[in-house]
Amino acid sequence: MADRVTRPTKLGVWARLKRLAFTDVGAIARGFRVDDVEAMERLLLESDFGVPATTELIEMLESGVRTGRLKSEEDLRKALVERIATLLRGPDDPGALTRAGAGPTVLVVVGVNGSGKTTTIAKLARRFQAGGDRILLAAADTFRAGAIDQLVTWGNRLGLETVTGAPGGDPAAVAFDAVVAGQARNATLVIVDTAGRLHTQEGLMDELRKVIRVIGRKAPGAPQETLLVLDGTVGQNAVQQGKLFMEAVRPTGIVVTKLDGTARGGAVVALRRELDVPIRFLGTGEDAADLEVFNAHRFAEDLVGA
Repeated sequence: MADRVTRPTKLGVWARLKRLAFTDVGAIARGFRVDDVEAMERLLLESDFGVPATTELIEMLESGVRTGRLKSEEDLRKALVERIATLLRGPDDPGALTRAGAGPTVLVVVGVNGSGKTTTIAKLARRFQAGGDRILLAAADTFRAGAIDQLVTWGNRLGLETVTGAPGGDPAAVAFDAVVAGQARNATLVIVDTAGRLHTQEGLMDELRKVIRVIGRKAPGAPQETLLVLDGTVGQNAVQQGKLFMEAVRPTGIVVTKLDGTARGGAVVALRRELDVPIRFLGTGEDAADLEVFNAHRFAEDLVGA
């Protein structure tokens, strides 16, 4: 399945930097003034890069200009792309799942309400179904009847069976039943939806920990993958959400959603740097096909722009 190029910004970071900070040709030759640096800091922070990444990028540019290593605007642009790509870099093949040695691979998907979690599950199912997986879905978000119905609807569209429980029932029991069913039916991949938990509610985080424990007891080594879905348009709030989820479960990757045209693509850099979890996929629209395997260098090029 071909991955399409993501366009995370309407106007690239480089064009906006030039407009704000590089207002005369001599800016690079003379070195950055205080107001140049402040303008760059403001722009990167407004683009949701976060303080740590913003500080690192600006120090790199200042050092390159001061030492004469960066001598032209194109030198600066390329250096910015390369450093952002380095910050974003993760596994060689972000789209490949860690697989179970025997029985079905279990993939748990977590995230807050409104992040696009259930739609992301449908996109992942479509992708791995096209790759030959025999997939079973598990509607373990029992706190909302609508979430169960939504996943069943997606399953029907994709021709996939969904294991469900009663609304308000035990999410861990649904996950357990799905793993048992996956083993009995020779599924190769079980994808478990979880409650779109409000990250400030400790009781819901405890429930998430229980889901993970129960899966592991039934299938040692499972879940092989836990993907955290975060909305790229909420900026630094996504970073805070990610940090709180990591107190409950250690994600093996992040899926960033809603990046179809947003000018806040810097949030992806902040997520990668501050959570130290690789970006695995990007959601770029509402269709089941709108999922891209993350490519650090391509994303950096698109983010910085020409």
